[in-house]
Amino acid sequence: MSRSRQPPLVTGISPNEGIPWTKVTIRGENLGTGPTDLVGLTICGHNCLLTAEWMSASKIVCRVGQAKNDKGDIIVTTKSGGRGTSTVSFKLLKPEKIGILDQSAVWVDEMNYYDMRTDRNKGIPPLSLRPANPLGIEIEKSKFSQKDLEMLFHGMSADFTSENFSAAWYLIENHSNTSFEQLKMAVTNLKRQANKKSEGSLAYVKGGLSTFFEAQDALSAIHQKLEADGTEKVEGSMTQKLENVLNRASNTADTLFQEVLGRKDKADSTRNALNVLQRFKFLFNLPLNIERNIQKGDYDVVINDYEKAKSLFGKTEVQVFKKYYAEVETRIEALRELLLDKLLETPSTLHDQKRYIRYLSDLHAPGDPAWQCIGAQHKWILQLMHSCKEGYVKDLKGNPGLHSPMLDLDNDTRPSVLGHLSQTASLKRGSSFQSGRDDTWRYKTPHRVAFVEKLTKLVLSQLPNFWKLWISYVNGSLFSETAEKSGQIERSKNVRQRQNDFKKMIQEVMHSLVKLTRGALLPLSIRDGEAKQYGGWEVKCELSGQWLAHAIQTVRLTHESLTALEIPNDLLQTIQDLILDLRVRCVMATLQHTAEEIKRLAEKEDWIVDNEGLTSLPCQFEQCIVCSLQSLKGVLECKPGEASVFQQPKTQEEVCQLSINIMQVFIYCLEQLSTKPDADIDTTHLSVDVSSPDLFGSIHEDFSLTSEQRLLIVLSNCCYLERHTFLNIAEHFEKHNFQGIEKITQVSMASLKELDQRLFENYIELKADPIVGSLEPGIYAGYFDWKDCLPPTGVRNYLKEALVNIIAVHAEVFTISKELVPRVLSKVIEAVSEELSRLMQCVSSFSKNGALQARLEICALRDTVAVYLTPESKSSFKQALEALPQLSSGADKKLLEELLNKFKSSMHLQLTCFQAASSTMMKT
Repeated sequence: MSRSRQPPLVTGISPNEGIPWTKVTIRGENLGTGPTDLVGLTICGHNCLLTAEWMSASKIVCRVGQAKNDKGDIIVTTKSGGRGTSTVSFKLLKPEKIGILDQSAVWVDEMNYYDMRTDRNKGIPPLSLRPANPLGIEIEKSKFSQKDLEMLFHGMSADFTSENFSAAWYLIENHSNTSFEQLKMAVTNLKRQANKKSEGSLAYVKGGLSTFFEAQDALSAIHQKLEADGTEKVEGSMTQKLENVLNRASNTADTLFQEVLGRKDKADSTRNALNVLQRFKFLFNLPLNIERNIQKGDYDVVINDYEKAKSLFGKTEVQVFKKYYAEVETRIEALRELLLDKLLETPSTLHDQKRYIRYLSDLHAPGDPAWQCIGAQHKWILQLMHSCKEGYVKDLKGNPGLHSPMLDLDNDTRPSVLGHLSQTASLKRGSSFQSGRDDTWRYKTPHRVAFVEKLTKLVLSQLPNFWKLWISYVNGSLFSETAEKSGQIERSKNVRQRQNDFKKMIQEVMHSLVKLTRGALLPLSIRDGEAKQYGGWEVKCELSGQWLAHAIQTVRLTHESLTALEIPNDLLQTIQDLILDLRVRCVMATLQHTAEEIKRLAEKEDWIVDNEGLTSLPCQFEQCIVCSLQSLKGVLECKPGEASVFQQPKTQEEVCQLSINIMQVFIYCLEQLSTKPDADIDTTHLSVDVSSPDLFGSIHEDFSLTSEQRLLIVLSNCCYLERHTFLNIAEHFEKHNFQGIEKITQVSMASLKELDQRLFENYIELKADPIVGSLEPGIYAGYFDWKDCLPPTGVRNYLKEALVNIIAVHAEVFTISKELVPRVLSKVIEAVSEELSRLMQCVSSFSKNGALQARLEICALRDTVAVYLTPESKSSFKQALEALPQLSSGADKKLLEELLNKFKSSMHLQLTCFQAASSTMMKT
């Protein structure tokens, strides 16, 4: 069947753009012969047939619906013409959301709005669609806490829809970092919005004029309908007539049944009263039931019954109910007092405390039972701490040798800090305290150390529950759900007011813990006025460094346990200060004890010399210091949050001085050993190392050291100390972060060198003076005269005796230490050469034979000890030779050479010691 008309053609649309549901007028050609001929209408791809209203073949009115396309054609489809075309298009605009405070000319459809922040299809009420950014600039959240802002703007709000809106709060919270230029833009945006609202409703009426006409038409239609239904005007309008009829019917019914209804009401009242009495008979038995349940401890049942009775009869006007309810209140008041007494009893578990607080909260007890419990617990902890101290002090006075086990918590076999934390730390310490320890160890523990362990254990057993009780008080978990809702605001005020009070409680506990510990371990660090309260130990001896280190470990574990409770660090700062003072005192005590031990090293000197000329004393000295520093390793190590022991200049100076004192004490020991009388030396155990060469035979069992040999041994030890031991000790000091190591080394080296020089001069004096003193008598023995003497036949005996004495010195020094030989012999030869030069210069004149004899003896001595000559001794020999007449003939020179060779040949064996040393470098 062919169509009889042309296809529809849309040539215009008004308006040509708009938001969804905009009413538009479509104009064109062949738009249908009637409403029934119109079978399709789409705008931007959306079917608008349901809202279409056919006016004529050239006009259709409809509303634009929701469409996916922003712009599209208008397609009309009719039965007679089929699917049409369009020469125009319609632009679909995105609708703007109308806020709750914005004016609108049309009714806003309260559809489901979508929360774009969470991207969830969740319906929210229109009241939540407030503008997110009223200033129209970027929001930059500040770092100020909400709590601080609430305290600063008390009673105000940052919500701009609130009656108590504070602009300053809003700006601080959302625009604290916004520049001034952006704030000026925000002011412009606000002015623009204000001007837009001040235009009045005229603009909205213009935009929705068609809506007003439609509303007017609807109201007129309703009015005409009512007028048509109420054509018979009887006593007014139709509604007024209906009201009059109903009123007459009601009055007639009341007149007919008034007496019957009165009797019925009375019977119903009686019946209801009996039903109420039967229903609430538990009220009459409630006082007795409350007493029984209290005796059984069923407080929950009592509280439930009380809440039920209170809700039913709390505001009753019935006298009988009032009387029994008063009895119930009396029993409940007694229960409140009972629960409060149980709550304040000590000791008590945290579970019981929370339970009693919830009961009192449910019973609406007056005051703040939870805070009363916190106060009672605080006093109990302080009382326990002071009682612990008094018990140990009393036990110390009664039995000073042992500490009493009566005060030990849980009957521990040894004092320790609580829990797995202390056990793990004690295993990591690796010190002598945990090895080889038996049941008797605890009785060897000093009272003060045992007290500190007991005190810290007591605090760690009580303070966690005390802290958790406060946390529960703050977050409201102490109270039941109903009590929490009813008293939440009041409690939040109490918490803010009592935060400082609780902080003072914790500070007082920490203060007592630190003061009691100081009174026991550092009595000099507390003031005289506090000595009686926190001290009173009356001990004469100081604690050793080992026990102080053990106490430091105990206090450190206590600090770690308290930190694990998330107690603020400022409340624990006093413990950190205590740990630092204990560490400093431990270092001082250990160094002082080390000095005392080194004083006793002189008693351990065995005088056994090894092949290097050393005894065991330097090694013992170094080992003693190394052991002391090793015992301080854990003390010097800084745990998290701890400061260095050497941070204070005063401490650095004291430690440096003690370290110098240790070195000087040992130097003094060496000096004492070198000057000790022979009778005080125990030589029954003396021996010489088998590897040490013995040029003059074995040392017999009855051999005793002479003072010269002791001087040599001490000199040998001094040399080793200077080259090795003191440098090693400085490295150990540096390894343990000691300060002032250069000063320690310089002062110690200076003292050591001073002692070495003094002892060396003493030894040279002992050995050189006899040899020097024998020269002049030997030269002039037998009335020898340089002016009148026979021709020389060889070196005279006095010089040979001097050489033999020098060889004896060589043998003695070589037996003790090879390294000391050049140093000693060079000084001895300097003295001999100086004396020989003096004697030659004192001779007034020489004969030819005398000059030859003198030259022979001087050259023989010089050539023999040539390897040990020093610039001073060479100068002396030169001056001696210059005092002699020069040899004039070659025969004299030849004779001198022959006599020298003869001397060296005859004493070859004796002079071997000087030849053996010729390959070594001489030390001055």
